[in-house]
Amino acid sequence: MEIKVESMKRCELVTVSGQIDSASAPELEQQLLEMVEAGKKNLVVNLQNVTFISSPGLKALLAAQIRTRKKLPPGEVVISEIPPNLKEVLDLVGLHHLFKFYDQDVEAVGRF
Repeated sequence: MEIKVESMKRCELVTVSGQIDSASAPELEQQLLEMVEAGKKNLVVNLQNVTFISSPGLKALLAAQIRTRKKLPPGEVVISEIPPNLKEVLDLVGLHHLFKFYDQDVEAVGRF
């Protein structure tokens, strides 16, 4: 798994590629939570090049969402460019109620 972070005007664009499995998910979770604790509470997570996501990977996204929403003022994690197979997984486990999905990074970044 590779993680690339770009600072935008009102959010951070986090591009993840590869597999988010039990070995790599803690790294993703740590990086997302460190950004939130550093005051970067609006995150766009691009999953376009993610080939697999396990339950620890879903937990990493959820942990970041929970932490951003507890900030004052609250922030948000949104997901962009999600492949259809991963979107199906997120829908099946009910995370589509907790995250907003965007087809393009431009839309997601513009949301903030």
